[in-house]
Amino acid sequence: MKGSQKVIDSLNALLANELAAIDQYFIHSRMYDDWGLAKLYERLNHEMDEEKQHCDWIIKRILFLEGVPCMTKRRDLLVGTDARSMMSNDLTLELEVVQGVRKTIAICESEGDYQTREILEKLLFDTEEDHVYWLEQQLGLMDKIGMQNYIQSQMS
Repeated sequence: MKGSQKVIDSLNALLANELAAIDQYFIHSRMYDDWGLAKLYERLNHEMDEEKQHCDWIIKRILFLEGVPCMTKRRDLLVGTDARSMMSNDLTLELEVVQGVRKTIAICESEGDYQTREILEKLLFDTEEDHVYWLEQQLGLMDKIGMQNYIQSQMS
């Protein structure tokens, strides 16, 4: 089914952010593991897998619309140097994803592509209700209990 080029281009822009999220979560999870923060390692490794699933959804949809997924473009990574900066950078990336998904949903609506919109609504829910919420929660915990207590709580 030949899809709208506007939708395909917008999906490729989303793909660039999702691919960057995989890379960013990959390096951050390995940093947490190296520091002995097993709980953060496990959570970020899980998030990395979810980002792969998001990429899968987007790639399959681009192919269905007879487009070509662009796997070579990614936004710049925001690699942190400590748990707070890493989470803050991850939140920045996730909020960009939310903004991009909302923009793409609007493009899908204007182009009459309601099936792609439905796929993106699931991605938006996953990003807002899971990823963003968890990151905001962790940053809030750092403020409430202090960094030393937070870091200690993330050890195995």
